[in-house]
Amino acid sequence: MFTTASLQDEIRKLKKENDICILAHAYQSHDIWEVADYVGDSYGLSLQAAKASQKTVLMCGVRFMAETVKILSPEKKVLLSHPLAGCPMADQMDVALIRQLRERYPGYAVAAYINTTSELKTVCDVCVTSSSAVQVLRNLENKDILFIPDCNLGAWVAKQLPEKNIKLVSGGCPTHVRMSLRDVERARSMYPQAKLLVHPECLPEVTAQADYVGSTTGIIDYAKNSSEKEFIIGTENSIVQHLQFSCPEKRFYALSKDCVCHNMKLTTLADVYQCVRGVGGEEIVLSEEVMKKARRCIDTMLALGG
Repeated sequence: MFTTASLQDEIRKLKKENDICILAHAYQSHDIWEVADYVGDSYGLSLQAAKASQKTVLMCGVRFMAETVKILSPEKKVLLSHPLAGCPMADQMDVALIRQLRERYPGYAVAAYINTTSELKTVCDVCVTSSSAVQVLRNLENKDILFIPDCNLGAWVAKQLPEKNIKLVSGGCPTHVRMSLRDVERARSMYPQAKLLVHPECLPEVTAQADYVGSTTGIIDYAKNSSEKEFIIGTENSIVQHLQFSCPEKRFYALSKDCVCHNMKLTTLADVYQCVRGVGGEEIVLSEEVMKKARRCIDTMLALGG
């Protein structure tokens, strides 16, 4: 029988023996963080995977993240830690819809949030992350932009870029939209000294009340570097626990107990163990054509935003 510590030790041993790099998205549980080679947001993890010397990469996250790793590291074997770990937002739109939108809005550039499938990226002009979207779209030559799929992130970006004509297509993260203005009012009442840090996928009325709006990595860095001692966290609730480990001298509170990504929570430490043993997860296989076309909009993001 394993304990958490002994299972982690076995994972560390097996990943070394089998030449596996473990990536853990920030929304994974802390016991998985502790066995990962790299922890971060989806795009940052993909860049780390490309630099890693290991021939196999295990993505502890959701499907579109593993696909992004494969696009940027086509020569590597890429595993998704749990075959059912998808992203509802990534699945909200398809190629046919984007083609219809292009006919309806000729001349518009299509900007895809990185939280999209590899197939969808093949018909988009540029990719963005929550941390790079403002800079990338500011540098994009086009004034007219269709932003997909998260209309809350898109609205936040549009507010920062009044010189652009950004049209939003209805879609969004079902986890972040669970947080409401009522949650903000309740949390402010309970923790009046705390700073409110929220993700731009939240509803506009929530981001409007925040002391800081930024990506998951941005929220973590803000809390770590701030001289303040109390924070209300408006993103997936695992970040509360991670910050409690990183900054035990500070206090962290969840904006809503319902801000839980069930797809992220599918992966367990035992799943990671089975993957490094070679009997778990799912290998990500993409066609050469999909990887080549999807890579274009990612490369455009790099050129415009670094």
